[in-house]
Amino acid sequence: MQHPAVPDLSHTHTRPIHWVATATAVAGVVALSSVLQPDAATAAQSADKAATPAPRSAPAHGTPPDPATVAFPLDCGPVKALVQKKASGDLDGDGRPETVAVVHCDAPMGTPPDGVYVVTRGHDGGKPRVVATLVDPQDRRTATELSVRDGVVRTTLLGYSSTDVPSCCPDVTDDVKWRWKNGAFVSDTPSHARTV
Repeated sequence: MQHPAVPDLSHTHTRPIHWVATATAVAGVVALSSVLQPDAATAAQSADKAATPAPRSAPAHGTPPDPATVAFPLDCGPVKALVQKKASGDLDGDGRPETVAVVHCDAPMGTPPDGVYVVTRGHDGGKPRVVATLVDPQDRRTATELSVRDGVVRTTLLGYSSTDVPSCCPDVTDDVKWRWKNGAFVSDTPSHARTV
């Protein structure tokens, strides 16, 4: 009989007590981690301000206006207006957030066109209201993407190359962005529509 080159290590053989000890240790770690939570994440500027660029607008404070409480300029007949997408941020640099909403009529069939609206509330914190229409539903566009970042509204719009194209099948895609300039929302994106 040949002896192993490594001596027999009796502590490497698992026994029920090892499993109990491991389970107890894991349960202790889980219990401790549920009690000790890290502080909430906060965005802070580094002490070296020369290394970080200055923000374009003041940080948004307060709760963004809720588009669900707004009467949109849509004629939906017997159905109601439905908010499909929303994004919030400070668009005009006043330190208060606005909300951009993609809205269409809640039609039971078909693809109703979207409207893209900017919603804000007054300095007194009153009721939210529509202050700008970025995309009118009469333009027969559908917004597939929506974001607000650094004071810029970005959306991807599907549309039609002519009135002969059926509503089911948009054949043009356009990436559009708007920025608040001189008291109005101006499209920074020239229309470079591409065929889908």
